[in-house]
Amino acid sequence: MSSYIASCIDRSRTILSLMAVIICAGIMAYLSIPVESNPDVSVPIIVVTVPHEGISPEDAERLLARPLELELKTIVGVEEVNSYSSEGRATVVIEFDYSFDANQALVDVREAVDKAKAKMPSSAEEPIINEVSAGDFPIITVSLGGAAVPDRVLYRLARELKDELEGLPEVLEANLNGEREELLEAVIDPAQLEAYGISNDQLIQAVARNNRLIAAGAVDTGRGSFSVKIPSLIESAEDVLSIPVTATPNGVVTLRDVTTIRRTFKDPKSFTRANGVPAVAVEVSKRKGVSLVDAVAKVKIVTEALRHHYPANVEVSYLADQAPETIEQISTLQGNISTAMFLVLTVVVAAVGLRSGLLVAMGIPFSFLFAFVVVNLLGFTYNFMVMFGMLLGLGMLIDGAIVVIELADREMGNGSTPREAYLYAINRMFWPVIASTATTLAAFLPLMFWPGVVGGFMRYLPVTVFAVMAGSLLYALLFAPVLGALLSKVKPEVDSVNRKVDEGRFDELRGALGAYARVLRFTTNHPFVVITIAGLVLFGIVRWYGEANNGMQFFTNVDPTFTGVNVAAKGNFSAAELRDIVVDVEQRILAVGNYQSIYTRSGGGGLSVGSGGGSSADQIGSMFIEISDRRQRDINGYEVEAAYREAISDVPGVRAEMLKVENGPPVGKDIQIQVIGSDLEILARETRRLSEYVQSLSGLVGVDDTAPVPGIEWEMNVDRAKAAMLGADIASVGAAIQLVTNGVLVGKYRPDDVDDEVDIRVRYPEEYRAITQLDELRVSTREGQVPISSFVERQAKAKVSTIFRQNGHRIMYVRANTMTGVLADEKVKEIQDWVATADLDPSLEVVYRGANEEQNNSMSFIGKAFALALALMGILLVTQFNSFYQAALILSAVIMSTVGVLLGLLLLDQPFSAIMTGVGIVALAGIIVNNNIVLIDTFNYLRLENPAWDIKRVIIQTGCLRLRPVFLTTFTTGFGLLPMASGVSIDLIGREFEMGGPVASFWVLLASAIVSGLSFATLLTLIVTPAMLMIPYSIRNFRIPTLRLKVAGLDT
Repeated sequence: MSSYIASCIDRSRTILSLMAVIICAGIMAYLSIPVESNPDVSVPIIVVTVPHEGISPEDAERLLARPLELELKTIVGVEEVNSYSSEGRATVVIEFDYSFDANQALVDVREAVDKAKAKMPSSAEEPIINEVSAGDFPIITVSLGGAAVPDRVLYRLARELKDELEGLPEVLEANLNGEREELLEAVIDPAQLEAYGISNDQLIQAVARNNRLIAAGAVDTGRGSFSVKIPSLIESAEDVLSIPVTATPNGVVTLRDVTTIRRTFKDPKSFTRANGVPAVAVEVSKRKGVSLVDAVAKVKIVTEALRHHYPANVEVSYLADQAPETIEQISTLQGNISTAMFLVLTVVVAAVGLRSGLLVAMGIPFSFLFAFVVVNLLGFTYNFMVMFGMLLGLGMLIDGAIVVIELADREMGNGSTPREAYLYAINRMFWPVIASTATTLAAFLPLMFWPGVVGGFMRYLPVTVFAVMAGSLLYALLFAPVLGALLSKVKPEVDSVNRKVDEGRFDELRGALGAYARVLRFTTNHPFVVITIAGLVLFGIVRWYGEANNGMQFFTNVDPTFTGVNVAAKGNFSAAELRDIVVDVEQRILAVGNYQSIYTRSGGGGLSVGSGGGSSADQIGSMFIEISDRRQRDINGYEVEAAYREAISDVPGVRAEMLKVENGPPVGKDIQIQVIGSDLEILARETRRLSEYVQSLSGLVGVDDTAPVPGIEWEMNVDRAKAAMLGADIASVGAAIQLVTNGVLVGKYRPDDVDDEVDIRVRYPEEYRAITQLDELRVSTREGQVPISSFVERQAKAKVSTIFRQNGHRIMYVRANTMTGVLADEKVKEIQDWVATADLDPSLEVVYRGANEEQNNSMSFIGKAFALALALMGILLVTQFNSFYQAALILSAVIMSTVGVLLGLLLLDQPFSAIMTGVGIVALAGIIVNNNIVLIDTFNYLRLENPAWDIKRVIIQTGCLRLRPVFLTTFTTGFGLLPMASGVSIDLIGREFEMGGPVASFWVLLASAIVSGLSFATLLTLIVTPAMLMIPYSIRNFRIPTLRLKVAGLDT
């Protein structure tokens, strides 16, 4: 190995030029890499929605959802098919295996939907197919509002803004909320209709028959071909007014004579508000692979440019802006990494001097810049999972450089020149550094195969660690020796401590090294005692942790920047009443304060895909709240949420709950209990019973269920026999009733000033739209105008809100979030105990899902990944040392580090996080074995070079030689992560110190796991590894005297 490094040192200009190129490329990659908060993960979900005007949930399930389910479940790769049948629509959510091909899946779904359409009613609208992505969440919402601004003006401005924003290459789509669809409404004058003797059917058919596209064809005369056109499509309101309805001896009666035509909007079903004022909102989503910060900046530039042309009373607000939090998260973490670099530099300089310390510290920025090049080439964005990987890398990347530079520094202390010292260091430490890096990468390799959406998030982590470690390996074995040989100077004095160690004069050593030499002397004299004590300590800690039961959690809890409110109420409310209820809750939030912006929506509860059964049946509105800057308030985010929760807790007849905004992979509420059954009545009854028990548990908030809410709907039962006797039928009755409700859709037209088609509906005036009018409606029969009450009976029935099916089974959910400090795992165990004794209906099945399910799945995978990582590391170590015993000895450090993590959780009273602590243990497995690799490699080298030495001297000398590099690698890793492990954010660049901030809180479980495990395992490794090295020789020495005694006995 010395020849290659000698050539590199001789051609130092080439090596320095290569280093400069990598640094410049890294800087360019860092400046150009897209920045976003969360990884843009492809969620393996496709949603199919089939709208059908006025259809009931039961009919939607039978006629729309079930035909779709039958076709969709036959698609290869489908894991789950969920359907939501509600009034006016059926929605089917298809969940694929995460490894699915999105394009092929979309083609397969379209084909299946086309087949299912043949089994659906012809009156159903065209199915809408949408893909779901983690990036679909709006990056910013622009609201337009203001006092005394006409709705039509607001809608026009919002549509213009939407069109302009969708023209930006960074924007995927801009969706309008709070806008009402346009409508051409023909309001019937019942008196005129009766005077002219015109029936409802005549009126409806007149419009429908005169709004058609007729392909009249062409005439070929032999001398030319002429197309024939019959202009019959409605293009304006005037065209509608001129349609003839009937002819009388006095002339033709047109629609103008019996109706009033007006271009208006459909009846509102939902309302949108921004910061307490009615508004129209434009929700902007970005394209995949685009920088969130850049996209938000361009959205604001376009909005501000248009704003100058708006009327003075139009107010423009920016809501739920994700950019400031993303910028702060990244800048704060970068500041903390720079702080860690400074702390590492301080420790290394104190140990090996300024020149060597700078050489080691330069490895950090070089490795990060190299990683940026790799990450950018792979098309990744700079998100929190990439930062997660870099933070982990910070604890490992300088280990190789420390080992090489420390050994070279020791050689220079013995009188060697810098060139000779670095040639010796590389020759000695090339394979140990390769082996230690390979074992580190082997620890992270299994994480590449983490399944599902969680795996999509976690995939960024091992790739980033691989990139960082590749850069560190390149620096340690190539650039650091070249720089060291150029910049280091010959030390004038020989280090007396090194000479004492080399000559075996351990009794003359003083200070920490002398104390350690005395400990090693005891260890080599009594190896079995040391091993026994260590085993008892490890067993005791594991036993203590088992009894303490600190609990588990899925990810990590962070001081919230955003929060939300779900508002639910039971009853048959109008859209205006729903708005008033939600506004009442909103006003209470506004009174509490501590908000940056509030985005409120009422009505149209909608569907929440992937959060366990969708939104609850009684949800009537929601709010998305951006909490004010934490530096400008006296209380933390949890206390703000608690204040909001208290303010909205006692709204009469309303259930308002705080909605937790998730960090990391989306899993929905902490606790999700699935109740499966076929009988809708039994299912609803037992679900409510379970929900009541969950509400009675302390420590849970936001308890809801998807059981149908009490309500009524009117059922018009037609006596078909009587209707037939009168010459009436279901169609004529339905058309008459629609005139009272939403109006009869008689056609569509497309005026020049709108993008979409506008419905043409015929309906009765406002005063005729009441429940009592249903009994007084008349239909045309051969007996003349007959009231429908003569053959139709109106009955009040219990209303079914939404029917949820999963893989063909009817399912309802009970869901809840935990309060701060309460673990979902413990509450699920309480619920399981209650269910076991509650005597639920035997036809039902109860399944536990949500964060608890994801937590169990993640723990299961991490366990397998941990075992696979150990196997890979074992193979690498056996290859390196050609010894099963030494490989097992090295891997024993992994057990010590895992126990050290458990000890840290006990001392700090922290729960075990499936993601953060689990990944921390896997990362530790790769870090902690490095110390043992270097120790055992040195032991083998000394044993080979000095076969005459006593084994005890070899072990003690090995420990004394490697104490400084082991201490440096451990201390630099631990010291760099210590501020975050303590929940402290120290940003030297931003000159900011913060206790318990969101960034430090986010990483505290990971950092504390690494610091506690590394510290504990290193202390044990420095004592137990020498003892384990001594054991084979102690056993051998014990056997030889025994054999000699036996031989002597035989001789006599």
